[in-house]
Amino acid sequence: MLLRIINLNRLRYQPALEIQQKLFANVKEAIGSSETPNYLLLVEHEPVYTVGIRSKQYNDQDFKRKLHDLGADFSVTNRGGLITFHGPGQLVAYPIINLTNFPATKRSIKTFVCILENTIIDLCKDLGIVAARLEPYPGVWVEQSRKIAALGIHASKYVTMHGVAINCDVDLDWFKHIVPCGIEEKTVTSISKELNKSVTVEQVKPLFVENFAKRLQCSVERNDLV
Repeated sequence: MLLRIINLNRLRYQPALEIQQKLFANVKEAIGSSETPNYLLLVEHEPVYTVGIRSKQYNDQDFKRKLHDLGADFSVTNRGGLITFHGPGQLVAYPIINLTNFPATKRSIKTFVCILENTIIDLCKDLGIVAARLEPYPGVWVEQSRKIAALGIHASKYVTMHGVAINCDVDLDWFKHIVPCGIEEKTVTSISKELNKSVTVEQVKPLFVENFAKRLQCSVERNDLV
């Protein structure tokens, strides 16, 4: 099965979400056809705080005004998970795929989430970082205390959208204005912080694509920017 890579480069959250929604609808409409498209969007967002379907704590005007003063947008989404931050220096990957096309997922959302987490664990290993899951929290962690990547997806009829955010060389001060993912006793880290050197989004992109395709057991159609 072929996975089509779409590199959105630097883009605000809302237009990226509209692209996601359009492709999500296209994949759902193609269910049952002989050629079902499957996409992986790669993007680096302008500063934005997003909340998932279970989060009402931050959805008020005072908080939104605070974020505006900081220079960040705010968006309510239909993904799982609580509040998080996306911004420059963070690789965000949105797989928009039909799970039934990929035997490795076993048509299971839980298995697909594990594939995403293992992809990030693999790329961290490639860079010399030991990372792992931390039950019952989603995402990927370093030493069971520092979150290096967040995860939140939405699925309908086995078609997925939203995805993962990997902290490459993001300014971690942005996370001080929230309780990331609603977990008070943990902290946030980045690849650059763990390695004590700058590791950019552009350096991490090919590692993510390579490891995701390997875990998903598929081939990829790359553009010239990935």
